Amino acid sequence: MANSALLVMDVQRDVVALADDGSGYLPRLRGAIDGARAAGIPVIYVVMGLRPGDPEVSPRSKVMASIVRAGLFTEGAPGTEIHDEVAPRQGDVVVTKRRGSAFSGSDLDLVLRARDIDSLVLTGIATSAVVLSTLWHAVDLDFGLTVLADACLDTDPEVHRMLTEKLFPQWADVVTVEDWLKAIAQR
Repeated sequence: MANSALLVMDVQRDVVALADDGSGYLPRLRGAIDGARAAGIPVIYVVMGLRPGDPEVSPRSKVMASIVRAGLFTEGAPGTEIHDEVAPRQGDVVVTKRRGSAFSGSDLDLVLRARDIDSLVLTGIATSAVVLSTLWHAVDLDFGLTVLADACLDTDPEVHRMLTEKLFPQWADVVTVEDWLKAIAQR
């Protein structure tokens, strides 16, 4: 864990408004962020940001076209900002991506290599989107992976459960925030 980073992905105002189920997601995520900082683990925020006019959106992409139709993720729009309850602090890195994976259209790989980070702890909204896409991409890049299951959220609880219980454990350690905090406190 010495070369780990906590990724906080797509926890933007509009996304939280769509997905938050009232289960205490943001306070749990805040606990993970605070625990990472206390343990000296860098916190890197990843946000989806599309330029005005959406020049990076192809009409062939059903997902991206639906995002544009919903008016989500336009850079500079208030709903695109990171949610206040988990906002970055001075010195935290914020990476802007242009697609589902935190690596797609961003400089995340450069930031991680510059800090000699070889292990990622994944959190974010949605489990079936940014978390899944980033996990797959990170597997191909040979990162060690941990997924904080209860610091991920999806609009479909059954999809979240299937991913965190069945699929993700094949490639990552899947733990709760509480168990992860205990583990990093013991190192």
